[in-house]
Amino acid sequence: MVERLVIYDSFFGNTQKIAESIGEALGDAVVKKVSEVSQDDLENLKILIVGSPTRAFQPSPDIKSFLKQLDSNALEGVKAAAFDTRIPIDKTDSGFLRTLIKIFGYADKIIDKSLQKAGAEIALEGNGFGVSDSEGPLIEGEIERAQTWAKQIL
Repeated sequence: MVERLVIYDSFFGNTQKIAESIGEALGDAVVKKVSEVSQDDLENLKILIVGSPTRAFQPSPDIKSFLKQLDSNALEGVKAAAFDTRIPIDKTDSGFLRTLIKIFGYADKIIDKSLQKAGAEIALEGNGFGVSDSEGPLIEGEIERAQTWAKQIL
């Protein structure tokens, strides 16, 4: 029986590294790529953290598909949180990109809304962990920051 679950999707390995570090911070958490998650994994959960790279201001297609298939009470009684990996707004030289980010935001907010819609209690404000470019690498210190953030849900 899994009580703590971290679900992620990753294209270049950055989001996977953050997910694994969060799983480590939570102790006995199971960490799974979204394509490996079954409905059985959601039974008896106490904590669920979902993460995705931000792609075109959205979660990945696989994360969006997973979230859409959740019933409205599938996560009733589950403490949840969302994270994404992203190019931080202050790390881009493009004024156009900064404007788009301000308008559309990042993947964590969309994930949060979907988790709430499925009945989860958002127990920790969504967070984004920075990559230096679209393929990474992670910005120095982000793994440690992710662990500190995740421990707050315990």
